[in-house]
Amino acid sequence: MSQGKGVWRHEDAALLLIDYQPEMFANIRSETPADLVDLNTRLLIKAAKAFGMPVVLSTVGVEMGVNGPTRASIAAELPGVQVIDRSSMDAWEDAAFHAAVKNAGRKRLIFGALYTEICLAFPVVDALKERKDVTFVVDAVGGMSQLAHRTAIERLAHAGAVPNTALALVTELFRDWKAPSADKAREIIKRYLAEAPKVAAQA
Repeated sequence: MSQGKGVWRHEDAALLLIDYQPEMFANIRSETPADLVDLNTRLLIKAAKAFGMPVVLSTVGVEMGVNGPTRASIAAELPGVQVIDRSSMDAWEDAAFHAAVKNAGRKRLIFGALYTEICLAFPVVDALKERKDVTFVVDAVGGMSQLAHRTAIERLAHAGAVPNTALALVTELFRDWKAPSADKAREIIKRYLAEAPKVAAQA
């Protein structure tokens, strides 16, 4: 179970992004449309970069020729970030991924993954077993059905992970408009709030 207390600070956290690949986006059938999942994921990445948070990015099945690489819009936000490709559905069981998380050196982990019920649920449960402090971003993930997505959220919350939403988490990570990170956060949030209604209207 998650051991951390209190609100989250960016100094303590790392962002883990798993399997944001075209094939997964094509099969999202839960409440947050695929393009809004994309936008919310990009918001998390922009905030992580602005706040100096480590980002661990992983894909599944690219080297095997089964899936394509990370969706271009998301990959474009992470130039130079090493992509860890796996064969395992559970990223936590992949030695390179596990080592990258350890090397990030942060005690609190922010998870996003496609799909909610598989590639998010499995590593979150394993991270909790290792007594990591975990949150997951419900509007930056998606499932193959609304039932699968919602059931996974309930499973993870019962296990001790903390559900949150993208914009709420970003504001939680800095919290003070006079903080050194506030100017960067203000610009990121302003752009997000301008783009979000357009994306939602097209969904």
